[in-house]
Amino acid sequence: MLVKTNAIVLSKLKYRDNDLIVKCYTEELGVVSFLLRGVLKSKKGGAKIAYFQLLSQLHITVNYKDSRSLQSLSEVRLNHLYSSLHTNVLKSAIVMFLSEVLSSALREEEQNETLFRYLETALLWLDEQSDYANFHLLFLLNLTKYLGFYPDSLDRELDHFNLIEGKFQVRQDIRNTIAGEDLNLLKKLLETTFNDLQNVKINGRQRQSFLNMILLYFELHLGSFKTPKSLKIFNQVFS
Repeated sequence: MLVKTNAIVLSKLKYRDNDLIVKCYTEELGVVSFLLRGVLKSKKGGAKIAYFQLLSQLHITVNYKDSRSLQSLSEVRLNHLYSSLHTNVLKSAIVMFLSEVLSSALREEEQNETLFRYLETALLWLDEQSDYANFHLLFLLNLTKYLGFYPDSLDRELDHFNLIEGKFQVRQDIRNTIAGEDLNLLKKLLETTFNDLQNVKINGRQRQSFLNMILLYFELHLGSFKTPKSLKIFNQVFS
């Protein structure tokens, strides 16, 4: 079956000497992995590899077969040409970190157009911004909406948030509840859009604490989710 779809690159891995395995989140098929044979050997391969930078937005034509774990591409082109996402050092750190999060969090091999539109729009927004230190926090919080565990904003005036239940509560349980600065920032971000994000002022310590909390939230709700290996370096960049 020939399928034309938009796609966002989640990861790439060298396979054997000359091949590349690329995992994408596609608009039509969900998560799909592709085997690019000989792309590292061919003289024209360098141009093709440039398409598959992390979180690149592509338009692809897939020779899709249900029986295959690795699909094949017949055509590929850039759908959006980023102006800074792969050239700005700090934005490149965000790209590397978020691609690892998405690669772990997105498992379904099914269409989810609203999730795809969210990823597409958020990445384009980041590409255009000069003030983006807290982008990843709101990005991850909003992502939970599409993955099925967005915080229940009812009773947000309460003093604790239960990470397992995903809702605010009166008392602090022994495990997996938050209060204090993390809670206040959660409440603030629940009322914030990307365009208003510059009004959220926090320091590096607060940013790191909230990020650790939101990653724990992912782990508690996604059984297969793993903390990104790039977290330590990422925290150093944005400390």
